[in-house]
Amino acid sequence: MPLSALAADAFMPLGDPTLQPFGHRDFCLRQPGECDPIAGPAATPVMLDLQLKLLVAQVNTDVNTEIAPDSDQNLYGTEEYWTYPTKGKGDCEDYALEKRRRLHEAGIPMGDLLMTVVRKPDGTGHAILTLRTVSGDFVLDNLDWRVRPWTEVSYRFIKRQQVEHPGRWVSIERDGEPLVSAVEK
Repeated sequence: MPLSALAADAFMPLGDPTLQPFGHRDFCLRQPGECDPIAGPAATPVMLDLQLKLLVAQVNTDVNTEIAPDSDQNLYGTEEYWTYPTKGKGDCEDYALEKRRRLHEAGIPMGDLLMTVVRKPDGTGHAILTLRTVSGDFVLDNLDWRVRPWTEVSYRFIKRQQVEHPGRWVSIERDGEPLVSAVEK
């Protein structure tokens, strides 16, 4: 995990509140505790020390290895279904949710583990996990074994969960320009 510069672009520039992804809304209805507001004042992002780097890299690698990619259509008979992976299979948001769960169980606050929606270079939607640290925002992705700063991946960042309320989402802006306010399905 390179910790190049602590420039302003190390952190995703957040815009206005936006719609949560449809699949996440359904996930919150099934798992309300995963989407409740976080009590107390917003926490300071976690310190990215060597121990945390090793933990995050291990969880990213473990989950990417343990889960075989498969579509929600094949697994659940629907186009979009956010859940924790079962039977060793899942799609992008399932990988991200599992990484989020494991890292939270290891002690990282939920406000630093943010589900994030991006567009891949081919334009298709994709879900990843963002790790919020004092050194910047880092990406955990089922399509990449590396944990990298968000600025070093070739995605168009759309939106992510709010730090203080995982059931709410905010847009991500780049160069002062809002990218989009919602992902259409």
